[in-house]
Amino acid sequence: MYVLIVYDVSVERVSKVHKFLKQFLHWRQNSVFEGELTDAQIEKVRNGLKNIIDAEADSILFYIARDEKWLKREHLGKDGKSVTNLI
Repeated sequence: MYVLIVYDVSVERVSKVHKFLKQFLHWRQNSVFEGELTDAQIEKVRNGLKNIIDAEADSILFYIARDEKWLKREHLGKDGKSVTNLI
């Protein structure tokens, strides 16, 4: 699955969320990560984030597509982080 995660969390938790998501996805720009994940990995990310955030104060959006080809991306302005798969 191709996953795009956008988050708005309290300052106290921003670095924890960022560090956690870097283990699974590519950092695209501030508060935005994207990349390929299996269903099991998506569940692991969901559960990990639930343990970090305050559900009463923070917000995380998951956009999930079967494949990146179903996602049309348009960009204006300076490009943030480039998405590459390095092995």
